[in-house]
Amino acid sequence: MKVWIDQDLCTGDGLCEEICPDVFTLLDDGLAYVKEGDKIFNDPGGAEGLAAVPDGMDEAVIEAAEECPGECIFIEVD
Repeated sequence: MKVWIDQDLCTGDGLCEEICPDVFTLLDDGLAYVKEGDKIFNDPGGAEGLAAVPDGMDEAVIEAAEECPGECIFIEVD
């Protein structure tokens, strides 16, 4: 499973980071981005910033996507 965030839709609420901090992070611009380990996919973000979801994090990523008020989290299944 892979995931990305459309920063144009992000409302910066931070629910994704609260639900799954291993995959999502908020940066100084107030927007959420996905990450793999220490690498944050913010250059570029959006669909080009596609991160692999670590083993065991699938349910948390799905919950984050469902709870996101901006509906900006997109999941791609391998």
